[in-house]
Amino acid sequence: MIRTLHAVVLPPGPLLARRIEAALDGTGPAICPLSPGLPEPALRSIIDALAPAALETPEGTIRRDSGRPTEAAVLIATSGSTGQPKIVELSAEALTRSATATLRRVGAAPGDRWLCCLPTDHIAGVQVLTRSIVAGTAPVIHERFSAAEAVTSGVQHISVVPTQLRRMLDHDLSVFSSILLGGAAAPPDLLASARAAGGRILTTYGMRETGGGCVYDGVPLDGVSAAVGDDGRIRLAGPVLFDAYRLRPDLTAAVLDGDWFVTGDLGVIDDGVLRVRGRADDVINTGGEKVVAGEVEHLLRSHPAVADVVVVGRPDVEWGELVTAVVVGSVTLEELRDHVRTTMPAHAAPRALEIVAEIPMLASGKPDRVRLRRPL
Repeated sequence: MIRTLHAVVLPPGPLLARRIEAALDGTGPAICPLSPGLPEPALRSIIDALAPAALETPEGTIRRDSGRPTEAAVLIATSGSTGQPKIVELSAEALTRSATATLRRVGAAPGDRWLCCLPTDHIAGVQVLTRSIVAGTAPVIHERFSAAEAVTSGVQHISVVPTQLRRMLDHDLSVFSSILLGGAAAPPDLLASARAAGGRILTTYGMRETGGGCVYDGVPLDGVSAAVGDDGRIRLAGPVLFDAYRLRPDLTAAVLDGDWFVTGDLGVIDDGVLRVRGRADDVINTGGEKVVAGEVEHLLRSHPAVADVVVVGRPDVEWGELVTAVVVGSVTLEELRDHVRTTMPAHAAPRALEIVAEIPMLASGKPDRVRLRRPL
C-alpha cells in the first residue's frame, strides 16, 4: 500500500503513541519519529533525506510539496550530524510480528503493561509502544528516566540499556515480570547484581533493520533465524526484517543477501546460542595483527577493578592502531595486560589506558565510539 509520509517531531507521550498506532493500523500516515532535541542542522539533514509530505510538531503541521510516498509504516533514521542519514523503512507486519514474538518470549499475561523510558525516535522506544499496542494495553511513558519512578510505575515489563539498569540496582527489581536489556554489551557484574536484586533479565540483540531486538539470551525469537557467514558476520532472517533504506536501493542491496540481512557484527553460534563478538568495523589492526575489540572488552569486564570499559583503536605511528582501554575503575595498564594475556594472544592486550569517570554514551545507550577513538 502506497502511503503518505510524515516526519513527527514530538516528545515521548500519548500523542506520539497515537501516531504510531495509526501508522500501524493504516488509519494514519506512515511516520518517522524524530527527537525534538535534534540540532537544527541534523534535523534539516534528515528531513532532506526523508522527503516527507509533512512535518508535525507540537505547534502544528507544516505541509511540504516535495514529499515522496512510502510503502512502510514506521521509519527510523540515524542522526544527520555526521554524514548522510540512513533511514530504515519498517512495515506494520514486521513491527507487530516482532512485538508479538517478544510478548510470547517474556510470557506477558493479558493486561500486562510496559514502561517506555527509551528514546522514541529509536527502534527500542518504538517497539515498547508497539508491544503495548499489540497487547491492547496503555503504555506508561517517562520522558526522562528515573530509577525510583521506574520501579514504582506499576508496570510489569520494561526495556532498558545498561546505564539505566545500573541505576536501578538499589531497588527491588522483582517488581518487574521481565527486564529487557539491550543497546550495548552487558557487563557480567551488572547482570549478576541485577539478578541478585530480583530482576528477571533478558539480554537482547538486534537493530533498526531487524525491528529491534530479535535474539534474546542468544536464542532467536519465533520465526527468526540467525547464522554466521564465512566472513564471520552475523546474518538474520525472518518476518521482522526491514523493507529497505529510504530512497537508497544501493545501500539496501549491499546488506541483503537473498532472505538474509548481513549485519555489521561478528559472532559465533555454539549449540544454537548466538554470541556477539563485536562490530566488524571495530576490529583493530595493530602491528599487522587483528584484534576484535568486543572480545577484549568482554574479558576486561571480568576484572574486579573494572566497573565499565570500552576498547578502541587509536591512531599510532608505530602500531597503526593502538589497542586502548577506556575504563571506569581503578586499575593499572599492566594489570589489564596481565588479565588479557591469561586467555588471549599478547597482541590483544591493551597498550594504552585511559581512566574516566563515565563512558560517553549516545542517546541509544551505546558507547560513543567515534568520540572514544580520540583522547577524552
